Amino acid sequence: MPFEKESEHLNGIVVLKTKEFFDNRGSFMEMYRSDQFEEIGIPGTFVQENYSFSKKGVVRGLHFQWEPQLGKLMRVLSGTGFLVAADIRKNSPSFGQWYGREVSQEDRIQIWAPPGFARGFCALSESLEIQYLCTGIYNPECESGIRWNDESLNIKWPVKDPILAQKDKDAQSLVEWMKNPNSELFKI
Repeated sequence: MPFEKESEHLNGIVVLKTKEFFDNRGSFMEMYRSDQFEEIGIPGTFVQENYSFSKKGVVRGLHFQWEPQLGKLMRVLSGTGFLVAADIRKNSPSFGQWYGREVSQEDRIQIWAPPGFARGFCALSESLEIQYLCTGIYNPECESGIRWNDESLNIKWPVKDPILAQKDKDAQSLVEWMKNPNSELFKI
């Protein structure tokens, strides 16, 4: 199997280690196989692939979407980043908890977070390239975010004064999101 399930967290997050094969020409990796992903609990069908480039100190997120709901499989293409997923499913035993991990291109780590998780990342190297596969098509009318430094989540970001987009500066708190009727759509 070209993937090894390294660990599981918060009732749905799966960390994968991808095997890399080397020879005198270079290397090769299988990054996605629907049959093997389904075996380890990750949906086999992705419908959108995204790419993000960020400068050092940028924080993006915490983003989520409720229609269609999005699961995301993230990996670092170059550089080093701190990848985060926070559980915002009201009925989850891990509601309000987060998982974060420093990941670099050398690690060959992929992190899966199912729908109902708010996701984000921080660029730790001079530049960071991230690729993520999504289980739903982007719908700007049904997306939102939780403030990166929301006190109730208390994420231990490795930056103090990040570079943020205006929408991330203006994002709501987890408490505010829980009052939104759409928050009822995230269930285990």
